[in-house]
Amino acid sequence: MQILQPPGWAKPKGYSNGIVAQGRMVFVAGQVGWNAEEKFETSDFAGQARQALKNIVAILAEAGARPEHICRMTWYVGDRHEYNANLKELGAAYREIIGRNFPVMTAIQVAGFVEEGAKLEIEVTAVLPD
Repeated sequence: MQILQPPGWAKPKGYSNGIVAQGRMVFVAGQVGWNAEEKFETSDFAGQARQALKNIVAILAEAGARPEHICRMTWYVGDRHEYNANLKELGAAYREIIGRNFPVMTAIQVAGFVEEGAKLEIEVTAVLPD
């Protein structure tokens, strides 16, 4: 994987502007913060994010992938103010579960989720190297 950082651009914090990768692609559907039994254990934003990230890692493992193979991550949040208010906790959960991998990221506020009680949904694309 190669990080793309144009000369003279400020270094992004917590994500990459672009990535080049080659290999087998793994697509993970949007994961909400519920457990394997599709039950929310918390209504806490950071707690749901932590669970969604754990769900992503479990799905990646099924393909033989690890968090460092993630190239793209999209966060769908119900309330951008709640997202911004939880950045410290989100960062801690991210580093604990995903590590020091910083894929390209997008965060989008949405009107709501299909899953009643969801505060966010995260989808990823990973690339297993050849």
